[in-house]
Amino acid sequence: QVKPQFESKENRNCPMFTAIVYRTQVVAGINYFIKVQVSATTYVHLRVFQSLPHQNQGPSLVSFQTGKTRDDPLTYF
Repeated sequence: QVKPQFESKENRNCPMFTAIVYRTQVVAGINYFIKVQVSATTYVHLRVFQSLPHQNQGPSLVSFQTGKTRDDPLTYF
């Protein structure tokens, strides 16, 4: 659901956009930290916020880090 947000902010088209692993952090909603494969050798880390259900809002891309590899640890950012 956040692929269009990432592509818009990064100004690029990603034919591959596969989540590899994720972590969560409970706040006033949930922060998801997601490692996404965007090409054969390129990965990005996304921070996505999902608000509480009663707010009825979809997930939003808060920030991201590019230039990651498959072996880079997925940490809070």
